[in-house]
Amino acid sequence: MTRHKRWGFIVLAAFAVLAVVVMIGLHFATQLLKSKVEQALGADSEIGEITVGWTALEIHQLRIKGPPGWPAPDTLRAQRIVIVPDLIGLLSSKIRVHRIIIDEGYISVLRARDGRLRLLPSLIETHAKGGAGQNDVAVPIVAIGTIELRDSVLEFFDATVRQPPHKLRLEQLQAEVGSLQVPDLSGRTKIKIDGVIKGVQRDGTLTIDGWTELADKNSEISTHLQHVDMKAFEPYLIKASETGVRRGTLDLDLKSTVRKNNLNAPGDLTLSDLELESSGGAFATFMGVPRNAIISALKNSKNQITVHFTLEGNLNDPHFSLNENLAMRMGSGIASTLGVSIEGLARGVGNAAHGVGSTVRKLFGS
Repeated sequence: MTRHKRWGFIVLAAFAVLAVVVMIGLHFATQLLKSKVEQALGADSEIGEITVGWTALEIHQLRIKGPPGWPAPDTLRAQRIVIVPDLIGLLSSKIRVHRIIIDEGYISVLRARDGRLRLLPSLIETHAKGGAGQNDVAVPIVAIGTIELRDSVLEFFDATVRQPPHKLRLEQLQAEVGSLQVPDLSGRTKIKIDGVIKGVQRDGTLTIDGWTELADKNSEISTHLQHVDMKAFEPYLIKASETGVRRGTLDLDLKSTVRKNNLNAPGDLTLSDLELESSGGAFATFMGVPRNAIISALKNSKNQITVHFTLEGNLNDPHFSLNENLAMRMGSGIASTLGVSIEGLARGVGNAAHGVGSTVRKLFGS
């Protein structure tokens, strides 16, 4: 046997030994991860089966029930979850997971009345606070490389716009979340989401791409909505006293940046095939703009209105409301596009009301 051939066999043997070591290490990490997963899921979860392979852990038919007062029966369901451990995690105090894949999953998210987003409370909130039975146990930090959702459903419940919470349903969800650390949520997390927004009369599409620092509340996110049913977003656009939407679609491009709790988000909004409810009387408004002006503009623009607006504000300011700011900025953009002065409109309504009051007083001799 020549010298080169001997070195070739030595290299191949070294690679074979290394591969065996890696496989054994991954299998050990997977076995360790199984016990950690069972412990972390807690009493609110139901698991059909957990299987341990050489390089991955699979959870079948997982269900995590919602806590009391949660707007949906479950916070998470999945037909199958694949968890691939990271071999480096064996040398660290952290639990490291290379990848989590969720197939045919369901997730419910609640935006509480104070604006706080709540996701998987029995996992994130309980462990972050040191829930029942955990006071004497150090909660491990879990570093996750990537989370993938495939063909899943997300239901977003928003208690800031309506009671009971307004529901938006996203189907055919394909999502990827990168670099997530729980429970402290430190570091920068990448987000990419594609899905279908269910509507009353038609479905639209949603695309989100960007990053967020969940602990520091900094972010840079691009949001794109296309052909979305306006009925689904009606609570965000109009006040309860304003003219409602009979039908129509919404297209939105928004790039939001948050730094030190200061929001700056320029966007473009297009309303198409808009038809308003007939109620409201002579002074009826839609997004703060006279209903008649909206109808006239739609007739002169092939039933389409496009406006530019910018959301700005300090998210820590107790007087700042994202919902109200969104409706106001969009309404101002529409008014500007139509050549309607919001200030002039306010004066006109005030003068009209004063005139009506004077007439009433004259009729009744007061």
